Amino acid sequence: MTISSTPHFVIFPFMSQGHTIPLLYLSRILSDRHISVTIITTPANHSTIRATVKNDSISIIDIPFPDNIVGVPPGVEVTDKLPSMTSFISFVEATEKLQPRFEEVIRSLPPVTCIISDGFLMWTQDSADKLGIPRLVFYGINNFSTAICNIMAKFKPHAAVSSDDEPFPVPNFPRLKLTRNDFEPPFNELNPKGPALEFILRQHESIAKSHGMVVVVVNSFYELEPEFVDYWNQNYAPKPWCVGPLCVAKPPGPERFVEKPTWVQWLDAKLTANEPMLYVSFGSQAEATPEQLREVVVGLERSNVSFMWVIKSKQLMLIEDGFEERVKGRGKVVTEWVDQVEILNHEIVHGFLSHCGWNSMLESMCAGVAVLAMPMIAEQHLNARMVVEEIGIGLRAWPRGMVARGIVGAEEVERKVVELMEGEGGRRVRKRVKEVKESAYDAMKEGGSSWRTLDSLINHVCGHMHSTI
Repeated sequence: MTISSTPHFVIFPFMSQGHTIPLLYLSRILSDRHISVTIITTPANHSTIRATVKNDSISIIDIPFPDNIVGVPPGVEVTDKLPSMTSFISFVEATEKLQPRFEEVIRSLPPVTCIISDGFLMWTQDSADKLGIPRLVFYGINNFSTAICNIMAKFKPHAAVSSDDEPFPVPNFPRLKLTRNDFEPPFNELNPKGPALEFILRQHESIAKSHGMVVVVVNSFYELEPEFVDYWNQNYAPKPWCVGPLCVAKPPGPERFVEKPTWVQWLDAKLTANEPMLYVSFGSQAEATPEQLREVVVGLERSNVSFMWVIKSKQLMLIEDGFEERVKGRGKVVTEWVDQVEILNHEIVHGFLSHCGWNSMLESMCAGVAVLAMPMIAEQHLNARMVVEEIGIGLRAWPRGMVARGIVGAEEVERKVVELMEGEGGRRVRKRVKEVKESAYDAMKEGGSSWRTLDSLINHVCGHMHSTI
């Protein structure tokens, strides 16, 4: 095998918006460093990826997505459009059928220096080993959540409590008090089992079986969570390489629109009127229950705060008729596609009521916008603990009874929205998030921690390839 003078990285994102977008930003960063980049995806995702990358020098190659997946409607090639998350693992497992074509594509390309693929595409490790190419694993979560989950599995501190809502101290980090309900079932159990656990174990096994270099790429930056990066490096492997926040590399939007989208016009009007805005979004994957949606509706209505709520059409149908009319002029409900980064960076947006997906948290930090945390699924409860209690850039909207899981009542939504936008707590976290924003940009600029880490990673991968020839 010969090595081209220009490194060539193949990037294969998992077919989920939250997993794909950070890797697209990374592809731009690599391209800016004069690395040849090829992105592999499926036909239905091609146009969205091309529009996000906005870089003609980056190649995009499609692999046909498999048909006849149980629980997955024909034509659905992204998890955000699954009818239910009960089909999620079936969807992930179906990606294994892409392996033969994936390997054909890799063989047809100019010499590949490395493959960067999502941790959910665990079968790409077998392909990389077969082809003799290093694979870098991308995980779209932070070191805090990863370290805490491993501590739970190893030390089982939740064995000492008698209920799901009784706090327990975290070994090695006794200042942290968590509950079983901060963890998604079955991982809050003493002896977890079931498909979700098996799915996680398969990811770990794919890394452990690697015959070559093992590298985990993390969308975070060292200064944000130094204790947890250091703890991981001292106690576990493989090492996390923090190269984020990758959203800093988002390409700029058009300088001038033929006609500004309605949501941009709305924000501009609020800026002219000097009415600080709360942005509300629960992401593309998490789905609030009808009861929870109704509580948010009432809380926002009572708060008298100006807001923009981006919501899926099918969830809007669950909201009481007349809501949009009652908040007309003060609140706007949007069901169309929006550029979340552009919204968060709009001068008039002062707060973000969020489900605490990690991409959203990084985008909020980098925009200098404080968070009102309302986690729903996956590791979002740990993300909420991190941004509120560890970093201090947000407030928490607690379910009734001040427990981790349950319905966040309208009275809590109203109270915390007002506090975030108008109260002393909001002023405190807005000041703190400006500091974190500065630290994030420092990490990504030339000479910053993430810039240096990526530089070392590129050299590490290229050196590995040369040493194996």
